[in-house]
Amino acid sequence: MKNILKIVFVIIGTLIGAGFASGQEMYIFFFSYGLEGIAGLFVSNILMGIIIYVSLKIINKYKIKNYKEFLNIIIKINPKNKYFNIKNIINIIVNIFIIVAFFIMIAGFGAYFQQSIGINSLIGSIIISIILYIVFRIGTDGFVKVNEFITPMLIIFMLIIGILNLKDINFINIIPYNNFNWLISSIIYSSYNSILLIPALIAINKYLNNKKEFKYVSIISTLIILILSIFLFLVLTRINGDIKNIQMPIVYVVKNIFPSLKNIYGIIVLSSIFTTAVSLGASFLQNVTKNRKSYQQIAQIMCITGVAVSKLGFSNLVNLLYPIFGFFGIIQIIILFKNK
Repeated sequence: MKNILKIVFVIIGTLIGAGFASGQEMYIFFFSYGLEGIAGLFVSNILMGIIIYVSLKIINKYKIKNYKEFLNIIIKINPKNKYFNIKNIINIIVNIFIIVAFFIMIAGFGAYFQQSIGINSLIGSIIISIILYIVFRIGTDGFVKVNEFITPMLIIFMLIIGILNLKDINFINIIPYNNFNWLISSIIYSSYNSILLIPALIAINKYLNNKKEFKYVSIISTLIILILSIFLFLVLTRINGDIKNIQMPIVYVVKNIFPSLKNIYGIIVLSSIFTTAVSLGASFLQNVTKNRKSYQQIAQIMCITGVAVSKLGFSNLVNLLYPIFGFFGIIQIIILFKNK
């Protein structure tokens, strides 16, 4: 059971990053569709649970050590050119997605500093980059321990906020703002998360041993994320008017409706960003490095680059890049399910 919880906490820690805890993802992919967005939450979480189970089964069966090996299993193509082929192209694209998502977490950390504390976002980005580099020097066990320690507290605090909000839900504010299809949006949400999650599952595969554990991990992770998602969706009903210009809508609600909990939720946001950034960074390093020396060198480069990229702005990065991730992730899901 201990190993099951380790994996569950890594999964949740990877998924509830800056976009989730801030409310940006919830608004873009679900709340903007009104009541249909709630149905979308169920669809996306069930799909994510299936993705987790199928991925773990494949990873464990073939003892996969990195994402390139994962592609070699799920894509049954033997190209004539070993360098320019579909597997290498997908591997490169996925690693680009992972590192960009890592940069988004750094930007999110900076955005929180600017919105809630009044400190320049660049300072916040520098702080998290330094802490991340320290964790990466420890290695894979370091990021598992970080999630094992921080994620349970994130879950508890989010549940507290959600429960306190139940007595004053403003259903009149559940108005569709988006003309796009809610079902496609929920699938895109699961798809882009699968791109970020599968490499993390590969990195921690050593903690699981049998199919029964895969089922428990999938079910527990899905239920927790679904409950948290519904609570956050309902919290957004407390905002009157359009939310799209608010970088971190959940932080905005807590700050204005639950001021006594502002500091607690601030810790939640910062911690959720941190756990996701750790998982993404560790996954990227696992995929692209061959030895300890290159691991530390690339870790240093990506933390410094993350500070520079964060200046583009958190909400701009989320709105532009996450839907693109999702469309590509749909291709990965189709290939994955063919191999289940």
